[in-house]
Amino acid sequence: MTSSLFRVAPVAAAAALSVCGVVHASSHREAPFITTSPKVDATDFYMFRSYEANRTGYVTLIANYQPLQDAYGGPNYFAMDPNALYEIHIDNTGDGQEDITFQFRFKNTLAANGHGVALPVGDRNVAIPLVQAGTVSGVKDANLNLTETFTVGIMRGDRRRGNVALLSNAANGATTFDKPVDNIGVKTIPDYPAYAARHVHAVNIPGCGTPGKVFVGQRKDPFAVNLGTIFDLVNAPVATITDPTLIGAVPNTIDDKNITTLALEVPTSCLVAQGEPVIGGWTTASLRQARLLDPTPKPGHQATEKTGGAWTQVSRLGMPLVNEVVIGLRDKDRFNGSKPKDDAQFATYVTNPTLPKLIEIALALPNAAPTNYPRTDLVTTFLTGIKGVNQPARVVASEMLRLNTAIAPVAFAQQNRLGVVGNLLAGGNDNAGFPNGRRPKDDVVDISLVAVMGGLCMANGDADALGFGPACKPSAVPLKETAFKLHDAVDQAVVPLLAGFPYLATPVGGTK
Repeated sequence: MTSSLFRVAPVAAAAALSVCGVVHASSHREAPFITTSPKVDATDFYMFRSYEANRTGYVTLIANYQPLQDAYGGPNYFAMDPNALYEIHIDNTGDGQEDITFQFRFKNTLAANGHGVALPVGDRNVAIPLVQAGTVSGVKDANLNLTETFTVGIMRGDRRRGNVALLSNAANGATTFDKPVDNIGVKTIPDYPAYAARHVHAVNIPGCGTPGKVFVGQRKDPFAVNLGTIFDLVNAPVATITDPTLIGAVPNTIDDKNITTLALEVPTSCLVAQGEPVIGGWTTASLRQARLLDPTPKPGHQATEKTGGAWTQVSRLGMPLVNEVVIGLRDKDRFNGSKPKDDAQFATYVTNPTLPKLIEIALALPNAAPTNYPRTDLVTTFLTGIKGVNQPARVVASEMLRLNTAIAPVAFAQQNRLGVVGNLLAGGNDNAGFPNGRRPKDDVVDISLVAVMGGLCMANGDADALGFGPACKPSAVPLKETAFKLHDAVDQAVVPLLAGFPYLATPVGGTK
C-alpha cells in the first residue's frame, strides 16, 4: 500500500476499528451532541443482496434511527422529526462520494385539520391527550389522532445539488406514503404484524425501470450485544469471552428495545455503475442551521418549529460502531458531521487504534494488542474492501459499508453468522455477509473483536494477498489462536427476524 493511500486509509481503518468496537454495541448514543437529539440518532445501517425467495435481483438498504425505544413509551411514542432530513447514500464509483441519495422527509398531522380528536365533556369539546382514540387496524385509520406520512426523493450526484425526484406508489401514483403508528399494545392494535404489513409499499423509482419497495416504521431492534458488561470495562472473566461454547450464554441486553426503520429494496441494476459491481453505502441525518420553537402556535394547534439556513449533518453511520469506539471523544461530533471523502482527518485513530490497548487494560492482558502498525489489515477490511471480495476497481479509503453485488445472496438458514471472516478462519462458502455489506444475522460484534485483536492475521491463506499487508502475520498477534475465538457471549444468530422485506421483526408491544 502506498504512502499516499496510508494518509487516507487510516481513517478507514479507524472506522474498521470502531466496527471492531461494535463489540460494545450498535451505534446508540455514540457522540455528545447526538445524545440530545435522539430522533436523528442513527443506530445501525444494513446493506445486502436480498435473500427473500424470488427477490435476489434486489439490494436491501436499512437505516435504523431513534435508539433504545421502550415499548411503553407513551403517550407520544416515537414519531420521526418533520424538521430533519434523513438520507441513505450510495457510492458506486469508489471515490468516497455519493452518486445516489435517497432522501426521507416526514410530516406529522393532527386529526380534524390540526385540532385533534375531541370528546364532549360537559358543554365543551376537549382535545384528547393520546395519539389514538380507539382500536387501530388500517392505513389512515380514523381512530388515529396523529398520523405520520413521508416522502422519499432520489438525488443523483452531489446530495445538495440538482433536483430531487420523488418515488411514487406503484399502485396509485401517490408520492406521499403512510407510516404505521408504533406498537402501542394489543388493545389498540390487536394484530400489529398485519397492520404493519399494510404499510409496505411497492414504489416506482425515477430512472429505474423496475419497481422497488419501501417501508418506514417501528421494528424490534435487530442488534444483539452484552451492552452493560462491555461498557463497564468488559466486566466479565476472560474465559467467558474466549470460550466459543459460551456464545449465547448471557442475555441480549437490548432484547426488549425497539428502533425506527427506514427500509428500501432497490433493483441491483439501479444502484451499480456500468462495469463496477461494488457499491458503498451509509446513512446520515441533517438539521437546519437554525431551529426555534414557535412560542405562539395557533389556538388548538401543536407548537411548531421555525427552521432556516442550510442543512447541517449531525449523524453519520456506515460501518457499525466506528464513532462509538474508534473515534476519540473530542472528535465524535466532528465525525458525525463529516463525509467519507474527508476521512483522512481521522487517520491516527485507524493506524494507531486505542481499542486494542483499552482491551488490554479492561481484561488485564498486558501486551495483547497486535503489533503490525500501521494496521493495514483493518484499513483493508473496513475502509477499502478486501481484495477479491468487495474492493472496487477504484480505491479511495473511506468509512462506509461496501457490498459486491456480484456475489450471490445466501439463504437465511445457511448464512454464516461470521460472514466473510468465518470463511477466512474456518473455510466456507458464505462471502455474502459482513464486512461484504451487512445482513441482520451477521454477528458484527464478534467479527469486529476478531479483527481488532488481529484474528485476520491468523486466517487461512495468504493475508498479504487479501490486501492485509505483509506485516499481518501470526507473529504480530500476541493472542494467537485466542484472537479468533473472541466473542461477547451473546448470539446474534438467534435474534428473531422476518424471512423477507423489511426483514426486521415486529416491534415489542407496549402490552402483551
